Amino acid sequence: MTQHQWEALLAVTRGQRLDKPLCGFIIDSPWLPGWGGESSILDYYASETVWLDVNLKAIRTFPSAVFLPGFWSEYGMCTEPSAFGARLVWHENELPFAERLGQSDEQALRLDKPDVRTAGLLPFTLRRLQHARPAIEAEGHAIRFAVARGPLNIASFLMGTTEFLMAMQLDPEGTHAMLGVITDFLEDWLKLQAATLPTIRGVMLLDDIVGFLGADDAAAFAAPYLKRAFAAIDSDVRLFHNDANGTECAPLLDGIGVNLFNFSFEHPIAEMRERVGGGVALLGNIPPRDVLAAGTPDDVRRAVAAMKHALGHDYSRVIFSCGGGIPPGVSTANLQAFLDEAAR
Repeated sequence: MTQHQWEALLAVTRGQRLDKPLCGFIIDSPWLPGWGGESSILDYYASETVWLDVNLKAIRTFPSAVFLPGFWSEYGMCTEPSAFGARLVWHENELPFAERLGQSDEQALRLDKPDVRTAGLLPFTLRRLQHARPAIEAEGHAIRFAVARGPLNIASFLMGTTEFLMAMQLDPEGTHAMLGVITDFLEDWLKLQAATLPTIRGVMLLDDIVGFLGADDAAAFAAPYLKRAFAAIDSDVRLFHNDANGTECAPLLDGIGVNLFNFSFEHPIAEMRERVGGGVALLGNIPPRDVLAAGTPDDVRRAVAAMKHALGHDYSRVIFSCGGGIPPGVSTANLQAFLDEAAR
């Protein structure tokens, strides 16, 4: 992210009114290797050169787009579960998977906090950014975000999603203890990223499992742990991604400390604006798969124009995007159509 883009991002989160919408997109391994066309997904994870080259290609092809978090060093969903000892399964052209830790009887797992300096894939994740930093900064960009999966997301990979959701009801005390350990770990991990890369001034947490909860459970099992994680470092942008149901968590976000929310395309952006209140900016929200990936450039233009209309051309606290990360199959033509229509 360039300094100009970072300042524009800050302007949106602070509620400054813009004449033209800012466009930003979450990009990572589901999209980049296929779009880049020069490597398999496995090569993208295994080679620092392949990873850097395709990320550089993206910022050069779409210089007006703000890519979030920008040069994301990740291994699919495997990074944080690997620190707790999850077995990882890799494929040539499919996303990797972290297997759960043994069998669960719907009682919460008793976890020990990993050492973020040495555990799992964490050292490789951070070292990739250290190695790439000179090339990134030579392009006029900087690493702005500390990034992690959220506490409930990690718990669901370690236990299994159904088992974790059942444990919340059958073993609430144990679930709180487990989430406490995971959040202790997340605080350490975010702090280490920020200490290693002093250009970091943002936090991005991704946790779709929050969207599986009702209002009471979101307040009890999600909000306290997300709030702790977002507060781990001093930051200016606190981006939360949940493209499952966002209606129950939306009113909690301001109190959690979130000031930018990426949410499901199934929620109309004007409705979500009301739900989050005046302190949270929105990142969204045309359909990522059915329009941005599977539609034509004209379909994309119509969707962006409709979003402008729905907002009454008031672009304060809104970053134009899709409702989630960029999915596989999004073409250069479709993404450029999005940017062109937004700029009209």
